[in-house]
Amino acid sequence: MRRDIFQAIADPTRRAILVLIATQAMTPNALAENFNSTRQAVSKHLRILSECELVKQEQKGREIYYSLEIEKMKEIDQWLEQFKKIWETKFNQLDNLLATIKTK
Repeated sequence: MRRDIFQAIADPTRRAILVLIATQAMTPNALAENFNSTRQAVSKHLRILSECELVKQEQKGREIYYSLEIEKMKEIDQWLEQFKKIWETKFNQLDNLLATIKTK
């Protein structure tokens, strides 16, 4: 089943996993040490993130390391960009209104 990236990042544990692997690749065991959950629960989150292509796997010996897939994160950023522009326009309008009120 193909999952949606926004479904994947809706879960706080998956967002925390993304933050943890943003700077260095980690194994499921190393990731599980950061949560009050089992390794199996962390593996389930990693599977969902992998299905959404937000993380990539690399086999090193007997261990699998997960790292952040930066290109896929850009999709999220591009989607959010449209809202950033709307917010900036609204804030600029508010700044202009406040400046007008202040000068009167």
